[in-house]
Amino acid sequence: MTQPEKTQSATPVLIATALQKSYGAKVALKSVSLSLYPGQFVALLGPNGAGKSTLVQVLSGLFVPDQGDLSVLGFDIRRDAPKALAGLGVVFQQASLDLDLSIRANLLFHTDLHGIARKTALARIQKGLEQHGLQGQEGVAVRALSGGNRRKVELIRALLHEPRFLLMDEATVGLDPASRQDLMRSVETLAQEGKVAVLWATHLVDEVVNADRVLVLNQGEIVFDGTPADLIAQSGGLSLEQAFLKLCQGSRGGKPPL
Repeated sequence: MTQPEKTQSATPVLIATALQKSYGAKVALKSVSLSLYPGQFVALLGPNGAGKSTLVQVLSGLFVPDQGDLSVLGFDIRRDAPKALAGLGVVFQQASLDLDLSIRANLLFHTDLHGIARKTALARIQKGLEQHGLQGQEGVAVRALSGGNRRKVELIRALLHEPRFLLMDEATVGLDPASRQDLMRSVETLAQEGKVAVLWATHLVDEVVNADRVLVLNQGEIVFDGTPADLIAQSGGLSLEQAFLKLCQGSRGGKPPL
């Protein structure tokens, strides 16, 4: 696997080797291997049903792979799950905030789980709220927030324990265009500043344009790993969306995904 020049000498934040996962007779992941490096923004692009959600659940420790190895920050997720997951921040596709609690209460619950001292927790919460334009709203119930602001709170929460690997699972689903772009810019900036390695799972081609790498997952297999420009070049100069559709059509031997 060829990595961007800036990361070739770095130690991977995540290494997944030959991951396989099945549900009965249905194979969801077929020998998936990937690695993420510090400061990278990597897009995991695939049509609906490609296996993205299963891969995210395996990488986040919610599912155990049937076969294969997975380590985060050098810790094997089977043998040292607490240490591996301590370095991971996740924003799932499905909202996971308590709607009846305030923003502050939701965030303090997370910091308490991670054993963060209250003084430190409050300082990090305040900083996160200021960075995302939510200062002064600590006491507002999450139920009263817009969808975009709820996502901001989930991102703040995912970063409170200062992870080095951030996993974003279809995090813009249901957001209006302005909120979607705002969230993407925030996460891209985190990667550019070298604070985290980001894996951004999506089925929306326009969300991968600025990615350092694009992993295309189709029918449980990674069928492409390279830059957006590489994907366009491989297609003979098609648009990024057309290149993606052509690749998925070729790898499945039928009609392109809708």
